Amino acid sequence: MKLDILAFGAHPDDVELGCSGTILKEISLGKTVGIVDLTRGELGTRGTAEIRDQEAAAAAKVLGVAVRENLEMRDGFFVNDEKHQLEVIKMIRKYQPEIVLCNAIDDRHIDHAKGSKLVSDACFLSGLRMIESEVDGKVQGAWRPKLVYHYIQWKNIVPDFVVDITGFNKMKEASILAYKSQFYDPNSKEPESPISSKTFLESISYRSRDLGRLAGVEHAEGFTVERYLAVNSLGDLM
Repeated sequence: MKLDILAFGAHPDDVELGCSGTILKEISLGKTVGIVDLTRGELGTRGTAEIRDQEAAAAAKVLGVAVRENLEMRDGFFVNDEKHQLEVIKMIRKYQPEIVLCNAIDDRHIDHAKGSKLVSDACFLSGLRMIESEVDGKVQGAWRPKLVYHYIQWKNIVPDFVVDITGFNKMKEASILAYKSQFYDPNSKEPESPISSKTFLESISYRSRDLGRLAGVEHAEGFTVERYLAVNSLGDLM
């Protein structure tokens, strides 16, 4: 299956929090989108890996993505080495995306920056034909995505561009709330975590409104880039 966009997250819920509004919009425009989670989030303060598996599947249905896979790397302990790069390369070559979305370049959780660099490096290496890989016994051909964009997570990184997600914020919220074990629930008996407060959920909406305000739209999501973006004319800018 060839995808237009492949979104990577170090943990289930990273993609939903960082760029699900953009994913929803792109799917509405006819693009095919998939998600690959690097880990099962087994070190999370709340819930279990098995619960996160179920929640990730529920969120995928809300988003309407074509596929969601989990590479089952070790939460907290995966590294950017040949072994892990090859696992990501296999996904890139399997789905041949034009655009890859991945974790923030810097963030509070160490897995986010690690995942960001791991996926970015794998995108480059995936285009080298001398690197061999195979899936289900089939040798894969080289493939390099045209664009790699990094979404924004805990830290307020200044974006290089924003995507207007006006009209998709409610569905974005629904995809986040599919992770019932992770986010605000006044009836939960689980330990508190930095993302389980009501304030954290409100901050997601506030950020999209604030980025939208700055861009002249209602809601927006921000991204950073690895190289200059080019436009055909000044009229392409909103």
